[in-house]
Amino acid sequence: MTDKKRIIVAIDGRCGAGKTTVAKRLAERLNAAVFHMDDFYLQKHQRTEERYNEPGGNVDRERFLEEVLKPLYEGAEEILYRPINCGTFDVSEGKIILPGRIVIVEGSYSLHPDLRDYYTYKVFLDIDTDAQLMRIEKRNTPEQVEAFKTRWIPLEEKYFEELEIRKYADRVFQMSAGEK
Repeated sequence: MTDKKRIIVAIDGRCGAGKTTVAKRLAERLNAAVFHMDDFYLQKHQRTEERYNEPGGNVDRERFLEEVLKPLYEGAEEILYRPINCGTFDVSEGKIILPGRIVIVEGSYSLHPDLRDYYTYKVFLDIDTDAQLMRIEKRNTPEQVEAFKTRWIPLEEKYFEELEIRKYADRVFQMSAGEK
C-alpha cells in the first residue's frame, strides 16, 4: 500500500463488534482521519419502507459517496463533512476535514457494493450473538436494545447475507465480548 497516494480503509461489521473503537485506535496510531457511516443515516424524505427493504438501504450511501468517498478517492485535500442531525434527520452545515494520507471509514454498510471499490483495504468485524447483545445492552437503554433486536440487527443481517459482505473483506476478525 505504500505506493498509494491515499490509503482508504473500510471497517464494516456487526453492531457491537467494535468498529468505532478499532477505528479510533487505528486513527490514533496512524494519524488517520475517520469518517463514520452513522453520520449518514437517512434524511426524513428517504425514510420509506421501500428504502428500508433494500439490503443496506438504511444509510444515505449516495450522499456519502458523493460528498466523502469519491472526493477522498480522487485525492481531495479537504472534505466538507456534513453529518446528519439525529434529532431532526436534517443534514448539518458540517465542517471541513483535512483527511491526510490515511483515512478510515467505519460503520455498517461501508462495504456496500456502491462503495467498496473505492477502498484500498477492507475489514469485517464479526461477533457472536451473545457477545453482541451483551455489548448493546451495556451501552443502550432497554428500549434501544429492543429496537436493535427487532429492527437494526435484522436489517444488518439482510445486508450481510444478501450482498455477501464478508467475502469482499480483505480480513475478517472474530471479536469477543472482552475485546475492544
